[in-house]
Amino acid sequence: MEYAIKNFPKQFSFKPEIKNLSTLQKKNSFIIAGMGGSALAADLLKAWNPKLDIVVHRNYGLPEIQKGRFGEYLFIASSYSGNTEEVLDGLSEAMKRDMAVAVITTGGKLMREAVKNKLPYIELPEDGIQPRMALGLSAKAMLKLMDETAGLEKISKLTDLKPESYEEPGRALAKKLDGYVPVVYASERNMPVAYTWKIKFNETGKIPAFANRFPELNHNEMTGFDGSGETKELSGKFYFIILRDKADDPRIKRRMEVMEDLFKERGLKFETIDLEGDEFHKIFGSLLLADWTAYYLAYHYGSDPEAVPIVEKFKKLL
Repeated sequence: MEYAIKNFPKQFSFKPEIKNLSTLQKKNSFIIAGMGGSALAADLLKAWNPKLDIVVHRNYGLPEIQKGRFGEYLFIASSYSGNTEEVLDGLSEAMKRDMAVAVITTGGKLMREAVKNKLPYIELPEDGIQPRMALGLSAKAMLKLMDETAGLEKISKLTDLKPESYEEPGRALAKKLDGYVPVVYASERNMPVAYTWKIKFNETGKIPAFANRFPELNHNEMTGFDGSGETKELSGKFYFIILRDKADDPRIKRRMEVMEDLFKERGLKFETIDLEGDEFHKIFGSLLLADWTAYYLAYHYGSDPEAVPIVEKFKKLL
């Protein structure tokens, strides 16, 4: 895991190549089917550019799209291992509907389907890392298939990210989180970043964690932490991480400030973290901080930060 974090910026030097390029049908709308870490990059691309017409599908089959509109989409099957059954099922359904399709994978059944049916595909390098740690590779592959040349140029500059600069802040945050359940909050646009933080805590740190967005949480969730008596004790088990972006709507920034004051009055633990840099840099820089924090939490709790044994056992039981 430490190797994956320290070498993460190298992923942005990856030059995705589309095999069977002549069979790729260009579209302006996309369905990206993926599970777990293989879908996270699609969410992050929407955080980078909310105008991208992306439907992220985390299920079997196809998403609920208005009848007759499937022909408008490029269906991108994304599975790092190439063996994710939900993604394989979605690809099968897309092909039955004669949709435009493409594949992103390191191998497995998905690669065999792509080669057999002459589908356009991008082969990711197999570096022995977990899918949640391959977000740079996945994001570049998706941008390539979407023909987002400007995005590819911008994201390729992230080779200058310095993982070591996030290590000590991550270690310090992990110490603060000792004994608490993290809850990560962000604006609507940055919700994918907050959600990815949550996933890092779950999979790397092996701890429960949750995420939500402003302003919706101000209308419901925050009341769950305004307890008294026994419920006040429950509320004290959470540690709130607020991801603040200078590009957020001023009204959202004000909501963050007011909520911080209310939480402070109630003795709740919270930390405000600024998303620093522009565009992709603030997204992936923030996630490096999340990686180190989750890594040191796993180390503290005596957990393996790399493996996900309960997921593997679940797959076998299926």
